[in-house]
Amino acid sequence: MDKILEGLISSDHKVPVKKAIVKKVVEAAEKDVAAEECRALFTVTTRLILLGEDAFQKQVGFQVLEAYARYHRSEFECFFSKDFVLGLLHGGYEQVERKDPALVDLIHCGLRLLISCPAVLELFSVIQVEVLRLVCERPNPALCARLSTMLSDFVQCVPRDKAGVFFCQQLVRTISYFHCMVSQDQELGEYVSQVTKVSTLLQNIWKAEPATLLPSLQEVFAIISSTDPSFEPSIALASLVQHIPVQMITVLIKSLTTDQNVKDANMTKALCRMIDWLSWPLAHHVDTWVIALLKGLAAVQKFTILIDVTLLKIERVFNRLWYPIVRQGALAVLSHMLLSFQHSPEAFHLVIPQVVHLVQSLQADGLPSNKAFLLQFTELIHCMMYQYSGFPDLYDHILEAIKDLPKPSEEKVKLVLNQSAWTSQSNSFTCGPLRQAGKSETGKTGLVNLGNTCYMNSILQTLFMATDFRRHVLSLQLNGSNILMKKLQLLFAFLAHTQRAAYAPRNFLDASRPPWFNVGSQQDCSEYLRFLLDRLHEEEKTIQVLESTKPSVAPAALLDSSSKDLIGQTSPEESEASSLSPAESKAEEDTRTVIERTFGGKLVTGIRCMHCNGTSEKEEPFTDLSLAFCPSAASQDAPKSEGTSSEPKVVCQGSVNGGSEAPVPGSASDQASQVYSSPETSGPPLSVPDLVDYLLAPEILDQDNAYFCEKCGCLQRAEKTMKVVSAPEYLILTLLRFSYDAKFHVRRKILENVTIPPRLRLPVHNAAPSAPLSCTSSPLQVDSPESSENLAKKLKPSQKDEDEDESEAGRGDVSMQAYYVLSSVVMHSGVSSESGHYYSYGHDITAADGGPADPYKEDARNVQGECGALPGPAGQGSTPPARGPEASDWLLFNDSRVTYASFRSVQNITNRFPKDTAYVLMYRKQELEGQRGNKGPLANGLRQSAEPPLQKELLDAIIKDNKLYLQEQELNARSQAMQAPSSSCSFRPNGSDDNNPPGSCGPSGGGGGGGGFNTISRLVF
Repeated sequence: MDKILEGLISSDHKVPVKKAIVKKVVEAAEKDVAAEECRALFTVTTRLILLGEDAFQKQVGFQVLEAYARYHRSEFECFFSKDFVLGLLHGGYEQVERKDPALVDLIHCGLRLLISCPAVLELFSVIQVEVLRLVCERPNPALCARLSTMLSDFVQCVPRDKAGVFFCQQLVRTISYFHCMVSQDQELGEYVSQVTKVSTLLQNIWKAEPATLLPSLQEVFAIISSTDPSFEPSIALASLVQHIPVQMITVLIKSLTTDQNVKDANMTKALCRMIDWLSWPLAHHVDTWVIALLKGLAAVQKFTILIDVTLLKIERVFNRLWYPIVRQGALAVLSHMLLSFQHSPEAFHLVIPQVVHLVQSLQADGLPSNKAFLLQFTELIHCMMYQYSGFPDLYDHILEAIKDLPKPSEEKVKLVLNQSAWTSQSNSFTCGPLRQAGKSETGKTGLVNLGNTCYMNSILQTLFMATDFRRHVLSLQLNGSNILMKKLQLLFAFLAHTQRAAYAPRNFLDASRPPWFNVGSQQDCSEYLRFLLDRLHEEEKTIQVLESTKPSVAPAALLDSSSKDLIGQTSPEESEASSLSPAESKAEEDTRTVIERTFGGKLVTGIRCMHCNGTSEKEEPFTDLSLAFCPSAASQDAPKSEGTSSEPKVVCQGSVNGGSEAPVPGSASDQASQVYSSPETSGPPLSVPDLVDYLLAPEILDQDNAYFCEKCGCLQRAEKTMKVVSAPEYLILTLLRFSYDAKFHVRRKILENVTIPPRLRLPVHNAAPSAPLSCTSSPLQVDSPESSENLAKKLKPSQKDEDEDESEAGRGDVSMQAYYVLSSVVMHSGVSSESGHYYSYGHDITAADGGPADPYKEDARNVQGECGALPGPAGQGSTPPARGPEASDWLLFNDSRVTYASFRSVQNITNRFPKDTAYVLMYRKQELEGQRGNKGPLANGLRQSAEPPLQKELLDAIIKDNKLYLQEQELNARSQAMQAPSSSCSFRPNGSDDNNPPGSCGPSGGGGGGGGFNTISRLVF
């Protein structure tokens, strides 16, 4: 019979003929067959099973073998002996290797046929030992899957006791070597099926022998926490997670995170690889375990690991959202990682470039599952944009993409953020350098936030973008490294020439911080600007006085004589108003400081008694104008804004002290912020010219505010006026947005939108020569008693009638109008004065840029009032004309981030983001047509219209720092190549704000900060 079968298989007969003959051979098994013939048939069928050329031959082999073994069991028992099985497993079969899955299939078949024979018990014992040996040899997925199938059918072959524990551990390690090298869907499906069979075997063993579970899980962690660079475990280990009882999560995670023997580097590797498991298609509960481990690490304050893993894996997790089969689990992990990473926007900003594309793709598919996913996803995005407001350049396109999807309420957003925060975070946790990013494509350098120092960064970038001032500072020849102007010069040099993406201004912060500013707390950028300019001014005046006592040394010891010329041309109104002789005028001009010549202007405050028409005038210098809001900007029941009867017109705002941007619900701060969080106005919005007109409009002093006239000798009704008699080269305007709420005893923010014109006209008057003038002792601040009068009593609103305009022009005291073009805008993002984030827009502009071709031929009243915005498309919010603030010229400075922006985004920022409002504006005075030929004074032999060359001392400092930066980059690259654990966070004491104190702004771009995670929303970010 064996000869017939062998000949039949090798013949050329058709398959149906062969099947018919095979059927006859199988039926013959019921008859008596000699033992030798049975053994011959078993040998032939074994050869067909193992060496068959096709599936038909293998199938015939199994059919004939099973038939004759069933009817001739004693002969088969002798054939399929222990020695035969050992021979297969140790030496294979002829050319079939011992690790061929076909051998396992043959043994599996033999066990089924011998299950009722006593000899099978001996085979079980042999196979228990052999499968353990085989697993230790790391079989491939196909062999391991066949082995798992056999062991699942014959659990008697599974090793027991200690051998069973060892077998499970080795099987886990074997799975870690299951790397898929195929790309076809069918092959991928087969690979996943093989892995599933192996994981199912482990599940069955864990259920039957619970003592094997914990050692198996320990082996899993040992594998995924390995830092061996030559070994990368397979994500097939994810197939085991679904078989671990969910009830064990709490105990296992607590044990794992509190184990002192687990190093941070190993934990980081383990967590990263678990996150990679999200890619495994059939695994359940992977997201549950990943989130549980993240929470466990937060509970033991291992924030270094959390930050490193989040920054390393957040983009990979986001990419999983593209695959529907793993999308839901990936979204759960992504949400937890982003919502808990509340000290810095860096993690969120890493995934921002992919958000719009994903949303658009899912919306285009239109599947019901996509719609449900988008609802959850957009809620997450809204939470993150709320948490990290102040980045309009990044969020505008996202808001456009999700505008048709529901937006969660602010209360829900706060609740989600509060529940997701690392609530166990302590203030001892501080962030160190984050991943180094390349320099901005704009070529500009950002400023590192040193702990709530966005108020300083925004002001410094604004001063840096004041082109003429920057060039002038860089051209100064300064002696002594301890003077503040020298430190500012060094800072400007680094901003202009460093290779770093962001520069850390630690030395300048220490030198320029006002003594009453609390270290690490948010402050008022306007107050800082005033203090800085005053310090620079007083420092130069002091040096001038000291130098004046040394006749042999010229004042150029501080700065060269040529740099003492005015940055722009002296305004005609100044020279006409001056009654000094040419020599005296020159002497006075020679003693003016850089700050006076750049930002200094003059105001004349006049009071006219309406009874005797007696007039008293007082001239006061200023470096900025503080603009109070018109009474219509707030409700009548609201407390009066700063600049009313309790405050001067031109007043230095108090600091924005540290505190939570989202006040505690129910507190006075919370109630006050709710009142003014959504301002509603009727009629056209306020504009900057409106506020300037309001400042300069006449005011009636009457009743309790009556004026004491010396001529009349009693209190009289009087008219108070303010006039600009000398226009500064750079006009700084501060919008008084913070007012005192007498009911809740807090300072609240006015969120009124104010239109910002790209160009501005400022009326400049002649000082009446007959009027007595008196100057205040301070050259930088307006602090006269008259300036505290009630602004609410002004006669003229900003919208005046044409008749009043004509009568005003008929007075003859307006000699000219100074034309200005917008240079920079400092924005405040937040809803209260106790919190917020500052960032700024700016663009390079000089005295010869941006002005109209002939200012006097323009319409005199584009915006009614003495101060106006120049007419044209730019004034209406459209694309600015040539030589104006072009869209491509504008930059957004947000701490470490510097990006391109447009003037349209500046104008529309409050409409898009109601919490983001303009706070400090800087305008550059424009030269008239006849003055364009002179491009400015000489400095060091070069024209100020060009960037001055760096002095050797500055150049050496920058070269040294650039070398250090390259060394840092090389060291960072080496560390990553060695797969060393990164230290994006360091645990340092909060000795100074340079160590990132608790608060809002932190060291990363747009902030970050170390602490306060138990609040709903920290100060700024």
